[in-house]
Amino acid sequence: MSRAEQPSRRTVLAAAVAAAVTASTGSAAADTEISMTTDSPSPARAVPARTVDNRAWVSYGDWGGGTARGTRAVAGDRPGLAIAKPAGTADYKDPHTGTTASWEYGTWTSPVHRLAVPATEAIVSWNARTPAGTWIQAELKATYTDGTSSPWYVMGRWASGDQDIKRTSVDDQSDGKSTVWTDTLAVDDPATGLRLTSCRLRLTLYRKPGGKATPTVWRLGVMGSDVPDRFTVPASAPGLAKELAVPRYSQEIHKGRYPEYDNGGEAWCSPTSSQMIIEYWGGRLTPKQLAWVDPSFTDPQVCHAARYTYDHQYGGCGNWPFNAAYAATFKDLQGVVTRLGSLTDLETLIAAGIPAITSQSFLKEELTGAGYGTAGHLMTVVGFTAGGDVIANDPASASNDAVRRVYRRREWENIWLRTKRYNASGKVVSGTGGVCYLYFPARPTAAQRKALTAVGVRV
Repeated sequence: MSRAEQPSRRTVLAAAVAAAVTASTGSAAADTEISMTTDSPSPARAVPARTVDNRAWVSYGDWGGGTARGTRAVAGDRPGLAIAKPAGTADYKDPHTGTTASWEYGTWTSPVHRLAVPATEAIVSWNARTPAGTWIQAELKATYTDGTSSPWYVMGRWASGDQDIKRTSVDDQSDGKSTVWTDTLAVDDPATGLRLTSCRLRLTLYRKPGGKATPTVWRLGVMGSDVPDRFTVPASAPGLAKELAVPRYSQEIHKGRYPEYDNGGEAWCSPTSSQMIIEYWGGRLTPKQLAWVDPSFTDPQVCHAARYTYDHQYGGCGNWPFNAAYAATFKDLQGVVTRLGSLTDLETLIAAGIPAITSQSFLKEELTGAGYGTAGHLMTVVGFTAGGDVIANDPASASNDAVRRVYRRREWENIWLRTKRYNASGKVVSGTGGVCYLYFPARPTAAQRKALTAVGVRV
């Protein structure tokens, strides 16, 4: 099936809850971490073919290794890239305000990265600080297996605030071989055998002319993947029983609030999940940051997360890299978008104290106890029961107290990892193929570093 026959990213990512939200299917977790590691080792199994390649630029040496025009590498505990002497000035007309402004800019272009996995899809993510009067643009240029190259595709125009520009993805980018779907570059027809073999990334850092402020980018990464088409995935054997004490927030209690951000809380599964994990790592918003929220609203930080992950082109809060970038605006946090291959990978992360945000779509009858069906929904995986079932903080719950759910391992594994499924009309549509966001400390512990490396994430 060609990419054109797939549902749009807007459909896949919208939390299209099709039925009333049910109460929690499990008791609330204890206030402290619950850990019950099984003693028996997992049975031997064949190593699956590699389907994901990650490359990240994070070190001082990395930033010094690209091609810089008006930018410089910045040393320190968290090395990054900043504007030096600007390379020039450019006008930008914001499509969402109609305002045209001039900006000084500098660029940095990565060396060519040859993908270890010739890919059907690629997703770029970044971590940056953008003071008032600054913003960044991330682009990707790919080489195909037929020897030709794509144009430079804009993968995001981003600022942590929304006063200077409106953060946005860019539609209508295609060369007849691949297309950008909000935040994902995808080969139009993988059945032809065409793949992405290598890529370069380009950052453009902007600031107001004559200013001294600069964006600083700490992390830039690309994830290429070629997950095989599948309606079902092999079952994994349970290997861990452990639960992390992650805060619980419901998106549903925000229904009708700030409808300018994708019709309010009913569609806020992604920022709600992001806020849970940000606070798990100690991230907190100040009263000043939350002063814009109606003081009568509970959990104002969820409203804040929705506003500051909102993609004005996509018209929603589910842009994957925008959520990871939002998480990294909190002190000493990193965020990446990747794909995992099994629940065993999630167990590896949970064992090291790292929860994950996962994307899945399913019919009501495919996930026992959910009480709804969805074309695309984000949840926070916080642990596993002694029997191997998934413990998830599901924001599509009627209240914060109902957020903790226990879902059957086999059902949950399949709806998350498959790439094909049947929708309610019986039509074949796409699944997300193991997509997840991972947020973790800028300086992870040895155990966290080992776990992230094991699932392919460079730290």
